[in-house]
Amino acid sequence: MSALLPDLNNRVALVTGGSRGIGRAIAIALASAGAAVAVNYRQRADEAEQVVAQIENAGGRALAVRADVSAASEVTGMIGEIERGLGAVDVLVNNAGTGTFSDIESLTEAEFDHTLAVNLKSAFLCTQAVLPGMRARRWGRIVNLSSAAARGAGLVGVHYNASKAGLEGLTRGYASRVAREGVTVNAVAPGPIDTEMAAPLKAANVAERLPVGRLGEANEVAQVVLMVVGNGFVTGQTIAVNGGVSFI
Repeated sequence: MSALLPDLNNRVALVTGGSRGIGRAIAIALASAGAAVAVNYRQRADEAEQVVAQIENAGGRALAVRADVSAASEVTGMIGEIERGLGAVDVLVNNAGTGTFSDIESLTEAEFDHTLAVNLKSAFLCTQAVLPGMRARRWGRIVNLSSAAARGAGLVGVHYNASKAGLEGLTRGYASRVAREGVTVNAVAPGPIDTEMAAPLKAANVAERLPVGRLGEANEVAQVVLMVVGNGFVTGQTIAVNGGVSFI
């Protein structure tokens, strides 16, 4: 294994929203570095099982686990299932998210609340669930999937901006409190990535407006997640993966 890849043998990773897109790429990347990977999903059981099968076919260990990570009781049940099936969680990637395109006039209170619950509250609930074990073992890695929308105008809507900006604040708050206990907390902030959710971006010809002239790929985000997981001296940071659309 390359010295530039983290050695995650004997580590257990949880990727929320890991059945497709960026989450799928991250789950496979973590497994390639040796981790046993819990692939969380809410609705897409078949796709989650496909990710598990791909990891197992490559010689790794994986488990698909269903939970709505915006609900505390389901998070508790999920963590228990992972601990029984794979072991205690050492690496948490808070990737689960939602982003319904909505302008100011059509945005409802219900959609605002739902977006913050899925994108922000879920990261809080999952972090609170695994952090005591990480602190006790004096090793842990938490990576939150933010967005270029956290610091820019964004295309989805103000509800999405708010949820991702809050996620970066959550990242810095946790990082400052657990750094001396061997636990790092960072955010990775993708710009426009070519996934299932990218159809509106393609329709708006966003790629032509990016300095690199194309949308990003999910595995390019996964590479950066591996980077921060492997580096114990990087914490409280937001790493942009956005094709040069902004410099932060």
